[in-house]
Amino acid sequence: MNRNNPKFRMYNPNQNEEMRGRDMFGKNGNDNKDYEIADLYGPKVTDEDGELLDEHDSFYITTKSLLVLFQIMGIMPIMRVPKGAKTARRTTYNWISKATLWAYLVWGLECIIVVKVGRERLTNFQQSSYKRFDEIIYNIIFLSILIPHFLLPIASWRHGPQVAIFKNMWTHYQLKYLKITGTPIIFPNLYYLTWGLCVFSWGLSFTVVLSQHYLQDDFELWHSFAYYHIIAMLDGFCSLWYINCNAFSTASHGLAMNLHKALEAEHPALKLAQYRHLWVDLSHMMQQLGRAYSNMYGIYCMVIFFTTTISLYGALTEILEHGLSYKEMGLFVIVGYCMTLLFIICNEAYHASRKVGLEFQVRLLNVNLGAIDRSTQREVEMFLVAIAKNPPIMNLDGFTNINRELFTANISFMSTYLIVLMQFKLTLLRQSARKALKTIVNTVLGTNTTMADDDEDDDEE
Repeated sequence: MNRNNPKFRMYNPNQNEEMRGRDMFGKNGNDNKDYEIADLYGPKVTDEDGELLDEHDSFYITTKSLLVLFQIMGIMPIMRVPKGAKTARRTTYNWISKATLWAYLVWGLECIIVVKVGRERLTNFQQSSYKRFDEIIYNIIFLSILIPHFLLPIASWRHGPQVAIFKNMWTHYQLKYLKITGTPIIFPNLYYLTWGLCVFSWGLSFTVVLSQHYLQDDFELWHSFAYYHIIAMLDGFCSLWYINCNAFSTASHGLAMNLHKALEAEHPALKLAQYRHLWVDLSHMMQQLGRAYSNMYGIYCMVIFFTTTISLYGALTEILEHGLSYKEMGLFVIVGYCMTLLFIICNEAYHASRKVGLEFQVRLLNVNLGAIDRSTQREVEMFLVAIAKNPPIMNLDGFTNINRELFTANISFMSTYLIVLMQFKLTLLRQSARKALKTIVNTVLGTNTTMADDDEDDDEE
């Protein structure tokens, strides 16, 4: 194609931004090209901003306790660079860093007790062929809870680089938010909430595991040491999800409250475009959260689904046969614990998506278009299109969306499987009843036949 042909023009990826620039600054938009590019996307974060990034990273400061807890437990060995480092990447991940080597050591030591308890559970399962099916499944329940420990390197460590990207996105976003809006993002009570969740995670772990020791006959005390860190890890990931969803909601609320500043600025269209890019960054961070922890939360949901279904079946069958006892109460504790974790994750993701998406959209729709100029009206329309094209959803890397629908779908699937298992159990009960009735009838008939033969012998004598 002839480049000098007047019927054609070279493709310009910034064509739409230039058109909006002409609307914002008049026909001399080309003269202000450098000014437009510098300001349209907001200030650029460079390696020289290292100290500013640390100073204004309130999200890291308020949630540092949970990050340190994950490092101590060897769950996610990401590291923070020194304060004086001239780099924009404030959070890093390396397979041979000090935190990662510590994670290898902790995981290896924990494997000793987990493998020992797992082998004993597996041996009991293999030697339980003569027992009732309902007694065998207890070993399956506690074997399934051990699975997350062995999948930790694949599900969590492997995604360390993605987690570091997510943390850096939060760090950069806060500085960019401050420079554009003029106000920092404030996370009220998040510092104390994070500390409380760290303590509560381990407290809940001891409560749940020790309750099984006292309520389950075959759950020995030394077995509990294989489960404390696993339950605490599940609690920690639930706390992490809750904190991030809370932070997304806070950032979105702050951005929405600053919209009036954009409309009252000297160049409202430009300011609104900057706010639009801030919102898109927030939506991308929500998607990055699901991408960074996709495997961990995917396994999380599957273990919860399997454990809850089997525990419910075991509890219901025992109640049908023997009535309510301490063993069934222990199983109900597991069911309540698992479903509570799943509900918190799904419910918080729903609220975060709603506040960042729908509620922000409604606020834009309430803007009085008659009181603003044409270029600002166009930016409002572009903002609404950006929200529609970049929905703020929590997606586990394409596997599933985390929302309330996931919780109801899990309940539906569990109900289906429970019905099938209960039908299987009722069939076994009917077969047992028939065998028992047949044995009684044969015994009665055999006794009557014997008595009749004795009477005949007496008559002959």
